[in-house]
Amino acid sequence: MSAIRWFWLSSAAAVVLVGLLGLLAPAALWLYVPLGALILLGAWDIVQRPHNVLRNFPVVGHFRYVFEAIRPEIQQYFVESDTDGRPFSRELRSVVYQRAKEEIDTRPFGTIRDLYAVGAEWIAHSITPLAHAGDIPRIEIGAGRCERPYSAALLNVSAMSFGSLSRNAVLALNHGAKLGGFFHNTGEGGITPYHLQHGGDLVWQVGTGYFGCRTPEGLFDEDRFAERAGLEPVRMIEVKISQGAKPGHGGILPAGKVTAEIAAIRGVPMGRDVVSPPYHTAFRTPVELIEWVGRLRELSGGKPVGIKLCVGRPKEFMGICKAMLETGQRVDFITVDGAEGGTGAAPLEFSNSVGLPLTEGLLLVHNTLVGCNLRDEVKVLASGKIVTGFNLIQRVAIGADLCSSARAMMMALGCIQALRCNTNNCPVGVATQDPALARGLDPELKAVRVRNFQRNTVESAMELIGAAGLTHPGELRPTHIYRRTGPTRIETYEDVYDYLEPGDLVAARIHGGGYHQFLADQWLRARANRF
Repeated sequence: MSAIRWFWLSSAAAVVLVGLLGLLAPAALWLYVPLGALILLGAWDIVQRPHNVLRNFPVVGHFRYVFEAIRPEIQQYFVESDTDGRPFSRELRSVVYQRAKEEIDTRPFGTIRDLYAVGAEWIAHSITPLAHAGDIPRIEIGAGRCERPYSAALLNVSAMSFGSLSRNAVLALNHGAKLGGFFHNTGEGGITPYHLQHGGDLVWQVGTGYFGCRTPEGLFDEDRFAERAGLEPVRMIEVKISQGAKPGHGGILPAGKVTAEIAAIRGVPMGRDVVSPPYHTAFRTPVELIEWVGRLRELSGGKPVGIKLCVGRPKEFMGICKAMLETGQRVDFITVDGAEGGTGAAPLEFSNSVGLPLTEGLLLVHNTLVGCNLRDEVKVLASGKIVTGFNLIQRVAIGADLCSSARAMMMALGCIQALRCNTNNCPVGVATQDPALARGLDPELKAVRVRNFQRNTVESAMELIGAAGLTHPGELRPTHIYRRTGPTRIETYEDVYDYLEPGDLVAARIHGGGYHQFLADQWLRARANRF
């Protein structure tokens, strides 16, 4: 039974109980005053729009805000500090909420972080900083190769499927993308009516389950793909090879979330978990993958097609690059997902112990593309725990062209990090298929908050770029970001992470040993005809 139904039943019971007490002691009828106030408060909670928790849990939901209000006085004894929460600290969650609501997002009294801790990072500012002019750059993907190239924003909505997310969450994300002019990745669950209702730009993700373009046997269906890829809101296609939170494991949608609607959209039976295969059946070698990407581009009418992966064995990714060189064909973009990325459901071992983190994965992809002279032809997207403007410029400085975020966008929708995404019991209606809980998320209001968060985060990134004396994200270099590598040692990204020069791999140039030698050895082992 939903909390709202409990509220009305308990309210009715309380009214009757007070009436009975009044028959015995008339003074008890005064209890109707506070009781009436609580009932009015609960009724208001149910119809108000801004607060998901209150819509789903009238009256009792206020306790969350009471505890939040007194948190500064009690947190050092009873709750986490601003920097201790996992996977996202309270500090990071707060800045998302503030920017989404356009509240004050400044901090008093200075940083609470230990800047002398090993691993601390910062951007080197300039004595002659530049004011952010207000012109937000966009990144062209597929230009010169695709009939319908796409101009992308610096920060976008990363892959999250309908099924993992509620109907209202998908509506809000897509409407927010439409309002803000950035793209919304569908996730591997396919394109739904909720992705199309507001006309926001879509990146259609095609995973190993081929949802939305599969035969009854679960194989890839060219005709169904061409039909869906031709939809006007679909701007790009992303082939999902692996996901950061569970690389080497297929997507998981628990049976409790598989409604009749989702089963029909995905073409799967109800009553059991939907687990995608861990591998694609449409290709088995790097060359076959590159040729298939070319075929998808053709079937989509010339829209950009890319791949998404969490880096595992370096030689396998290098095999994809060798396949591009051998065939002369290219992917239009590569999305690098870090092992710290999010998921609605994953086995513990896969989340904790499989895949390269984003920094190392992004570095390897960037270096490989540079080393075989492909970097100028392929755009690189970074995905994995990107929340702030500094997170964004960190990834661009390493080698990304643009970024996307999933969990931060969920927080803009009202996610409170309850960690119940895999149970269908999300208390704020974001990651659930329970209608009683999903109603707590008002899609029109939350769409504006998604737009606000994206815009304010990109603007903060541009302000940081200006503080470094730069005018465009493309001017960021590894030398702009510093990391403390020891109690008395500070290095730039370029010092910490070795970078290749254009053509180093194909020309067999090795600049010393270490990481350069490792990359050269992996390149020699890579094959275009097998992973």
